[in-house]
Amino acid sequence: MKKPKSHSIFDDSDFPISIVRKTIFQGTGTDMDEAGQKPLIAVASSQTDINPGHMHLQNLALRVKEGVHAAGGLPFEFNVPAPCDGITEGHEGMRYVLAQRDLIADIIETHVRSMRYDGIVFIAGCDKIIPGMLMAAARLDLPSIFLTGGPNSWNIRHTPLMDGSVNHQSYDDLEAKVSCATAATCGSCEVMGTANTFQCIAEALGMTLPGSSNVPAFLSEKLTFARKTGKRIVSLVEEGVNARQVLNKQSLQNAVMVDLAIGGSTNSTLHLPALARAMDLELPLETFNEYGAKIPTLTSIAPNGPHGILDLYMAGGVQGVMKMLEDDLNTDAWTVAGGPLKDVLAFAAVKDPAIIRPKDNPYLAEGGTAALFGSLAPEGSVVKQSAVIESMRVFTGKARVFESEHDALKAVREETIREGDVVVIRNEGPKGGPGMPETLAVTMGLDMAGYKQVALITDGRFSGATSGPCIGHVSPEAAAGGPIALVENGDEISIDIPARKLDLLVSEDELEKRRANWKPVQREIPPGYMRRYVKLVSSAAKGAVLE
Repeated sequence: MKKPKSHSIFDDSDFPISIVRKTIFQGTGTDMDEAGQKPLIAVASSQTDINPGHMHLQNLALRVKEGVHAAGGLPFEFNVPAPCDGITEGHEGMRYVLAQRDLIADIIETHVRSMRYDGIVFIAGCDKIIPGMLMAAARLDLPSIFLTGGPNSWNIRHTPLMDGSVNHQSYDDLEAKVSCATAATCGSCEVMGTANTFQCIAEALGMTLPGSSNVPAFLSEKLTFARKTGKRIVSLVEEGVNARQVLNKQSLQNAVMVDLAIGGSTNSTLHLPALARAMDLELPLETFNEYGAKIPTLTSIAPNGPHGILDLYMAGGVQGVMKMLEDDLNTDAWTVAGGPLKDVLAFAAVKDPAIIRPKDNPYLAEGGTAALFGSLAPEGSVVKQSAVIESMRVFTGKARVFESEHDALKAVREETIREGDVVVIRNEGPKGGPGMPETLAVTMGLDMAGYKQVALITDGRFSGATSGPCIGHVSPEAAAGGPIALVENGDEISIDIPARKLDLLVSEDELEKRRANWKPVQREIPPGYMRRYVKLVSSAAKGAVLE
């Protein structure tokens, strides 16, 4: 069997140093005759005990390794961190989550290059881990395949409180609302947040076995797919199919289109450009608007509507969504299944058109995510327009400026926010945060307080589960001296989502006066990784990649 990389471990042409490699390797208990003949397969998992999205991955990894053995390979598992956005909400831990995406990519890249694996199986379920792993796959360009951890089930499904919806906005009762955000099982949170968005995107990119990404974490079908994934990676090594034969411009465009059709997380506008960078490509924010004009939103999964990821799975999953988009997608794009996307979609079907709608009867005529530009965001900003009610898609209000999420949350609790306000939270970008933390606490506070005519703008980011007129990723960020740094209380801000505009209605002369007196906010950063991170991280408009 082919051993394109690992043959160098067992090659005696540099004897006697080869003895060191082989005798150390023998300490793993591996049959050395087998090791010299079979491909070495890395199983890069993000198993962790501290969050439901990754607590079950050890079982999937066991099945993957069974499949590798069955197909004639030798699997070796290693793990990477698995941060959970939910558990880090509202405290300093959130500043360290996005930064781990690039750290995960670096860990995998450096480890795999050093250990000379022949192929890689990636296993993950949540937000920063899937993008980080995909970035590593693009950098390494080895035979690679992805297995997603799958969604969980919200607790509301297992109570008599459920009334046709898993979206907390559908209920007035507090118990029901909380039940719509309580994990009843292992798996990623059952909303179209970043975790499930990127599980779908992994399949849209052609990096998973068809039909596997939306299979719930707790179903036996997920174990079956795990074993098949392990078998398939050995075939990919033998066939010489490397990651960049799948990860390319065509598949990246497919990923953008699927993201827009499912009403995916706004964090896609961070992670897909970062993935593009790892592929030596560029993906400007304008791309989301270009495709969004022709790709409608076909699903209504919370926070966009009443359905959950389990409903999507039963309706045909991301394969069904791609079937509806077949005329738009690059169907010649290659997949890890061993053929082009058009061959995969020949077997795809929509089982419930009320969950996955056809293009001529969409939930929203445009894609779920929009990029806004203007005097407040010269480099761009993003909004999940599929989760914004019609009456708030065009809005002008007076700024209420806060220098941090903590200050804004205090104002929400003290009920000093007024209808018609535009809440501006700044100094929460990649450099200024640092780490571009989510501002979910404020969006939840505004929602639960019952505000109907309040918008939120920030140079930070939002949870993929955020709904309402919440505009994030404003670039340049405040720490870089962007216009958001110059906003003052009472300034009028104009939001026009249909026109893709975000403007600060203040004269240029006045802004120049303010700029002359502006000084960046200096935050204390603990010694270590984040001090290096802030020196290297780029604008959110470029994916917040390290340069």
